[in-house]
Amino acid sequence: MAVAQQKTLAMNGDEAVALAVKQSDVDVVAAYPITPQTIIVERLSEYVANGEVETEFVCTESEHSALTACLAASATGARTFTASASAGLALMHEILYVTSGCRAPVVMAIANRALSAPINIHCDHSDSMVERDSCWIQIYAENSQETYDSMIQSFRIAEHLQVLLPVMVCLDAFVLSHTLENVQILADETVRKFVGVRQFPLVMGHEGKEVPFKLDPNNPITMGPLDLHDYYFEHKRQQEEAMKIAPRIIKEIHEEFSRISGRKYGNGLIEAYRLEDADIATVCVGSTAGTTKTVVDHLRTKGTKAGLLRLRTFRPLPLTEIMGALENVKALAIMDRSNSFGGSGGPIYHEIRHSMYDAPTHPHIVNYIYGLGGRDMPPTTILNIYKDLQEILQTKKVKRDVQFAGVRQ
Repeated sequence: MAVAQQKTLAMNGDEAVALAVKQSDVDVVAAYPITPQTIIVERLSEYVANGEVETEFVCTESEHSALTACLAASATGARTFTASASAGLALMHEILYVTSGCRAPVVMAIANRALSAPINIHCDHSDSMVERDSCWIQIYAENSQETYDSMIQSFRIAEHLQVLLPVMVCLDAFVLSHTLENVQILADETVRKFVGVRQFPLVMGHEGKEVPFKLDPNNPITMGPLDLHDYYFEHKRQQEEAMKIAPRIIKEIHEEFSRISGRKYGNGLIEAYRLEDADIATVCVGSTAGTTKTVVDHLRTKGTKAGLLRLRTFRPLPLTEIMGALENVKALAIMDRSNSFGGSGGPIYHEIRHSMYDAPTHPHIVNYIYGLGGRDMPPTTILNIYKDLQEILQTKKVKRDVQFAGVRQ
């Protein structure tokens, strides 16, 4: 398949999200504004007001209501989208679980922002990391181009009949959401054809016949009913099974998209950067990976065997791929832009360390909490992390399991 014709537009990450949603033939957008995602829904409302799309735009009184509206619309068969950040995502917390439990393939963009208090509108990952157990697929973008591409892929992933789980695409507040970049844009028709029309599995309805899994007065079914100890456990297990299937589907859709766009992000789950012979390496998500790649390239010119593992999907956590990519690494730094207070480290550290327990080789692992509240992560700070790894490599000892990078002590 030939790469599709594209054009270059200068846009920030929020605008890239809005354009991808516009092109994906979304039926319902329900939203409540919160910095730094407001530009996303502003642009979408403009598309609707200008008659550029046939999307129903619903202004709700809160983020809780916005996701509830998307859930209800999705249950009737609509393709739905919303966006949020920080306290807005926290307010949605209850409905995140309801959405995944109803197997509603809602897609949401998260402009990752710190949680209060003190009040802060800048980037860290504390908002989405809190929701890692809500059974939403989580994709973290490195730049605005990947944000655009990931949004388009997410509708296919969420609506896949073997998945049927909601998806959040995460982009770093201001670093991506408000920063101008060149983004390669596919034609509207190309995106529409790739995303396709939403399909529905067949289930047994109340009248004893097979019907599409959506709310329809002509074919009555029930979604999200009272579900006590007699069946609740089985339904939760079904969600876990869908998460186990999701990595294969994510990789397949990522590969299919690469054939029309010419762009790949690792295998769709992880991106291994110069890891083949790396002795020391870091793991991170989001925009910091771009800066880290520059540091890795610099260290390579000095003869240091440095590498990077970027997690594109944090849920489902690609355990097999992580262990395979890190099998030769001897000293490893996990970089978390959030903290599990009282839990001895950040969430990515906990999970990577857990995944390495069954690995045939066990690198020395150290955790670096960084960038909380939007604190900059310049190359010099990342370089210091690699210097610490070199010392660990030589001494074969980790002095402190959890450290804080770039903070005043």
